[in-house]
Amino acid sequence: MKALVQRVSQAAVDVEGDRVAQIGPGMLVLLGVGEGDGEVEADKLAEKVAKLRIFDDAEGRMNEPLGEREVLCVSQFTLYGDTRRGNRPSYVSAARPEDAEPLYDRFCERLGAKKGVFGACMGVALINDGPVTVMVEMPPASPPSA
Repeated sequence: MKALVQRVSQAAVDVEGDRVAQIGPGMLVLLGVGEGDGEVEADKLAEKVAKLRIFDDAEGRMNEPLGEREVLCVSQFTLYGDTRRGNRPSYVSAARPEDAEPLYDRFCERLGAKKGVFGACMGVALINDGPVTVMVEMPPASPPSA
């Protein structure tokens, strides 16, 4: 699993012109689920993201975890885009939607995150704070079979 984590002062998701979720200060997480990922990876990644010390402490250093701040999570299979060959990304490493959606839901539940709409074409708006953007990866416990 991969999570592109952005520290935000606010973020929102719209689907077909309707606002489906929004947050104030916290994290926007773009979550990619890979082939071979499971519940263990979802749980470990959620725990890791919650503990990321990317917020300023009283002395202005990035030393504070999420705490009571909000999380908005958007499914993002394109994080698994492979561009090593040619100019068109290949997404063969991304999990199939029927496998990815339950893991996306589990990850969001573990973080208490507000969610986009899985599989929908979404408009994501954010004000990146810092900016702070971090990629967090949790490789599958066992590599996918060929």
